[in-house]
Amino acid sequence: MSRPVPGARPVPGARPVSGSPEASGTRPALVVVGAGPRGTGLLERIAANAAELYAGCGLDIHLVDPHPPGAGRIWRAEQSPLLWMNSHAEDVTMFTDDTVEMAGPVRPGPTLHEWAGLDGSTFADRRTQGGYLRWVYERAVAQLPPDVAVHHHARHAVRVDGSPGERQRVWLRGRERPLLADLVVLTLGHLDAEPDDEQRELSAYAREHNLLHLQPDFTADSDLSGLRPGEPVLVRGLGLAFVDLMVLLTEGRGGRYDGDTYVPSGREPVLYAGSRRGVPYHAKIGYDWTGDRPPLPRFFGPAETDALLARPDGFDFRRDVWPLVEKELGFAHYHRLFTAHPERVTGDWAAFEARYATAGPAERAVLVAAAVPDPADRLDLAALDRPLDGIRYGSPGELQEGLRRYVEADLRRRHDPAHSPDLAVFLALLSVYGQLVRLGDIGGWWHGFFSYLASGPPGPRLRQLLALSRAGVVRFLGAGMSVRTEDGVFRASGAGVPGTVVEARTLVEARLPHPTVERSRDPLLRALHADGAAATPDGLLAVDRTDGRVLDRDGRPHPRRFALGPHTDARGSGAFTRPRTGGVAFRQNDATARAVLTFLRAPGGSAAPHPPQLEESSR
Repeated sequence: MSRPVPGARPVPGARPVSGSPEASGTRPALVVVGAGPRGTGLLERIAANAAELYAGCGLDIHLVDPHPPGAGRIWRAEQSPLLWMNSHAEDVTMFTDDTVEMAGPVRPGPTLHEWAGLDGSTFADRRTQGGYLRWVYERAVAQLPPDVAVHHHARHAVRVDGSPGERQRVWLRGRERPLLADLVVLTLGHLDAEPDDEQRELSAYAREHNLLHLQPDFTADSDLSGLRPGEPVLVRGLGLAFVDLMVLLTEGRGGRYDGDTYVPSGREPVLYAGSRRGVPYHAKIGYDWTGDRPPLPRFFGPAETDALLARPDGFDFRRDVWPLVEKELGFAHYHRLFTAHPERVTGDWAAFEARYATAGPAERAVLVAAAVPDPADRLDLAALDRPLDGIRYGSPGELQEGLRRYVEADLRRRHDPAHSPDLAVFLALLSVYGQLVRLGDIGGWWHGFFSYLASGPPGPRLRQLLALSRAGVVRFLGAGMSVRTEDGVFRASGAGVPGTVVEARTLVEARLPHPTVERSRDPLLRALHADGAAATPDGLLAVDRTDGRVLDRDGRPHPRRFALGPHTDARGSGAFTRPRTGGVAFRQNDATARAVLTFLRAPGGSAAPHPPQLEESSR
């Protein structure tokens, strides 16, 4: 059992799980590779469905992960306490509710803030979230039938083989004999990736000229010791990885905040930060919903998704999907504007909605212009996506002032309920995401756009960014950041101040690597692809939408291999689920759990008796 976090509750009815594979003989076996949040969520659904589908059959579940079950790599205890979650504690749950469309039973449980005794609006640190996940894992284990044993193997899985008609062999690093499994489920979470051509060239240049280039990575795992105090560092990316980097190089090096002023320690480098958009992700919304919610989905729901999937020639995201997304987001925005802020519109909602429903894009623009007098109250997704397009500054100093004004305005807006249509758009984004999961690989642009609008940093982090900017520790490069390798250094510039160039010996790529199967550093995933598992054009593992079975290159599902999570083309919504939002990941976990249990209990589902296996740890 893990050490409890203050305020945590003990596992109700917790029991050690016994049952060695050496004594199992003909017992069925399930191997789950990845014991973080997704693997834990699958285990919770197995426990919830076992009474209906699997009681009294006996089962060994092998969890393979070098990191602790529950927390996994990302939420492990061994990381800086300065790093926060990116969601309010009340918006994080690992438990289902009656809004989840699934065949299995609802098993309610506490949200993070209820479990830890936190104010709901708190942004908990990641170690606290790791404690919550460990507790969820232990509770799920305690709720399994008595004849189901869970064994954690603190190793990396490197390969899985075996034909569809036989037991699978899962090979672990440093172990001579494989685990034998009737079924294998990959719940791998965030993955490291081999560098692409650009990253390889930049790293080779850095080695040649004694520079430092940090490739895309999970920031908590990056070696930042080579970033020298007072030295300029080019940072490409202003998303969540940048926020972590900012924290570790400032407070993490002894700096502190005195109100809105940053007091340096003298150990900080100077971060010259830019990106394609040139601005940080939008801050988390800091007010609660009141009144009626927009009736979603309205223009992009299951019927529209079914129609797209039924097209014999497929569909194009920009041509066929984006217009539906745009119309849905606009509907949510104007529904809220008309119903909550009627003094800022002309006419009534019923008349507007009737015309909006049948209008094309050009007609909608005319309709909105007539009904919404102030352009600031109109939804302009293109302007949101590229807020600095066409803006030029006379000097780097003017750019700093301009970007600080932008961040300050964003903070005010995201904490002012007068702009509550923003929250309605957020709800619509969640609804849209649930439909897009069914469409599979739709390219990377949408996920970046979604994160920029809906998954930005806590407001306090942007206030810290402003303080660091005023202190000169962070200096903005603006939009259109480009990096060149010249004269033995890295040089960077942005579009906001033409002709201005910053040079440095260090370049940091502040973003997570893209989880493609071909470039993944996970040997199991690469081997799976080499053996015939299909990948999408964007490099994700292709899976069956029904239950997560891995597809081969002819589109056939493997009967004994499943995959869930961001490395698949059914990656689901964000890291965690907000209560009462339908929970796409919950639905996927439940479907896979039920398919697993149904297969294992069926006559012939389990292979013939197998030799004993060496157990590494048992719970």
